[in-house]
Amino acid sequence: MTAALTFDPIRLPPECEKLRQEVRTFLAEEISAGTFSPQRAQKSDDTDAPGFSKRVGARGWIGMTWPKKYGGHERSFLERYVVTEEMRVANAPVRRFFVADRQSGPVLIRYANERIKMDILPRICRGEVCFAIGMSEPNSGSDLFAAKTKATKTDGGWLINGTKIWTTSAHVADYMLGIFRTSAPTKDNRRHGLTQFLVDMKTPGITVNPIGQISGQSEFNEVVFEDAFMPDDHVLGEIDGAWKQATSELAYERSGPERFLETYYVLTELVRALGREPDLRGAEGIGRLVAQLHTLRRMSVSVAGMLQAGKEPVVEAAIVKDVGTIWEQQLPHRVRNLAAFVEPNVSNHETLERQLDFAMKIAPKLTLQGGTTEVLRGIIARGLGLR
Repeated sequence: MTAALTFDPIRLPPECEKLRQEVRTFLAEEISAGTFSPQRAQKSDDTDAPGFSKRVGARGWIGMTWPKKYGGHERSFLERYVVTEEMRVANAPVRRFFVADRQSGPVLIRYANERIKMDILPRICRGEVCFAIGMSEPNSGSDLFAAKTKATKTDGGWLINGTKIWTTSAHVADYMLGIFRTSAPTKDNRRHGLTQFLVDMKTPGITVNPIGQISGQSEFNEVVFEDAFMPDDHVLGEIDGAWKQATSELAYERSGPERFLETYYVLTELVRALGREPDLRGAEGIGRLVAQLHTLRRMSVSVAGMLQAGKEPVVEAAIVKDVGTIWEQQLPHRVRNLAAFVEPNVSNHETLERQLDFAMKIAPKLTLQGGTTEVLRGIIARGLGLR
């Protein structure tokens, strides 16, 4: 069956532009106070700033779309989009709260029991809680349905044994949303047998091993479970049916501006380096990059509008993620080519070189986050009726 692929030409309403100015003012104050620098590529050790997260929460910019009874603000997905966009463009330190805000909170709202909702969701909104996502495993890559980490039923709960890998922020996370195998897949349905759990990362039997990266970051981790006990009320949704939940969850993860703005800072530095009157080569190169960026932004805003309308734009989100991460992955290389003839005495030459060095080192991971290119294109192909 072919899905209808639609990117509605949504425009941001006036309240979004008012909010944008509020966010810019806040970020300017944080920059002036020395919280972070837009010109400095963020590393894991300086992006996990709990004080910044709490100040963002105090502004009401975490859990913006959530019900007020859980600490949310019942604002629109388009307003949330504006906050995310401004944070990313400014290179703000959002890692500590972003995953909880983007996808973990919505999953808890939909599937957790009331006690857990009333406990955890308000703390997320206050910027006090960090989440990790436990999906990938050794030898299974982005093939979620090949997961082997087991959750075995025991009195009052489940015992988890196995390993998750490439788990971003697990070393600082308070909780994880993990997908574990609770029964074997069937011959006709390899999606069967996976269950989603809320994991308290302080649980005995959980070991987090950081994975060093060439960039100097250590945001990825291996998480090992050895008879880690999860109580029954930490099961989220349907036992053996987590694949449906994970599919919906990834629509949140794959479609936002963070999927094409992660290396954006090198573009702004290129514009500064080339100046107000770039040569023909530089002007054409910047024009192409900005036109591509604008197209990605229109697609991403459209998905935010669909989420606002209560839809689940899984295929459209996969397209945004696929095209967007390839663009941001290639951006440092394009910028380096365009900057090849920049004079060494240009005021921001050193900053541009430092940013390009960092961006090129992190670029390989960008097409892995949120699903590899191959997995995404499989989703898109099914949406087009090609497989």
